[in-house]
Amino acid sequence: MNELHVTTGHILALRLFDIAYSIDLVRAEALWATHATGRTTRSRLTATPPKAMAFGVEPLTISLDPVSLPLDQLPPGWPPIEAVVTARLYDFGAVSLAIRVPTPNLAWADYVGLLNAVDDAVGQASGTRVWEKLLAELRRVISPSLVRPTPSSVWEDYLFGVVQSFDSPFTAAEILQRVDLVPLLSGEQRVLSDGARTDLLRQRYSYYADDLVVLTWDRAFIYEPRGDSDVADVLEVANAQLLQMRYYDELLDDELPRMYDLVEATRSTWNLLAARRYAELARKLYTLVAEVTELTEKVDNALQVTEDVYLARIYAAALDLYRVPTVSRAVQRKLAIIRDTYTALYDEASSSRSEMMEAAILLLIFVELVLAVLRH
Repeated sequence: MNELHVTTGHILALRLFDIAYSIDLVRAEALWATHATGRTTRSRLTATPPKAMAFGVEPLTISLDPVSLPLDQLPPGWPPIEAVVTARLYDFGAVSLAIRVPTPNLAWADYVGLLNAVDDAVGQASGTRVWEKLLAELRRVISPSLVRPTPSSVWEDYLFGVVQSFDSPFTAAEILQRVDLVPLLSGEQRVLSDGARTDLLRQRYSYYADDLVVLTWDRAFIYEPRGDSDVADVLEVANAQLLQMRYYDELLDDELPRMYDLVEATRSTWNLLAARRYAELARKLYTLVAEVTELTEKVDNALQVTEDVYLARIYAAALDLYRVPTVSRAVQRKLAIIRDTYTALYDEASSSRSEMMEAAILLLIFVELVLAVLRH
């Protein structure tokens, strides 16, 4: 049986960063319009009606300058590959940088080799410099549109192998029989166990007979003869939601010990300003809860699903696979702790104020009695 050739396709590498509390997309679009390239669009799902599934707030897609990737594991004599670069800005403060590598007519094994070479070039520590350079270029232009910028300490990676056509048309079932997707989905060169192979291929979906999507934690294979990008867009949103929830989870992890220290310091100090200190700390905690709640609601509503059952299944599976609900529940638990602490501090502030009023009344009564005695 002859090896399949990928005649049309590409490899898409994503890295997502949290860069701000929120992003003013209108202002960012205006700022980039003055840039040398000036190319921006508002992202929409291309093949899905808005009433079936749509972005909560349409992200802003920006075209950056191409990058040249000197890739290893390529056939001898291949020149460096020039990749298309875009950035997608989300109003809740996330940015997704995408490096898209077009694939020439390649045998399947060479296509998998190229995908792994791209992963080596831009993935993990080896690719940090590439991403940081792109992010610095983006920040330089759009920084005035960032509301409360943050260091990019939290990020997520994802890698897509996208095929529009093979050398012959195939159904999804035929593709699963003719090609081994495991090396693409795992990045492993050694043969995996039957159990590991089954787990890698478990999350696979088709709508038509001739399309196929297979998801894993950090990679996906998409066969889409019609060239629709909706599946990749939906998976990007799921990754952005994971990124933001991880950011808030780490933020609250840092905030809880600080909160305990502040509460202890406030309670250990007894003076006439105790009520004010309780009230000030309660206001700080309330502000934190309000801000995180507002942003998590924006993240939860990043993609609104109503009628498209197929994309909804992929989206739900991706959220579950990426553990977004688990991280979200952890964030909600920590917010609940802070809310309870806020309520307790508010009650203590009220109690402290009542005690001060009672003390003041008793003092006035005492002064009146002393003055009455002195008069007589």
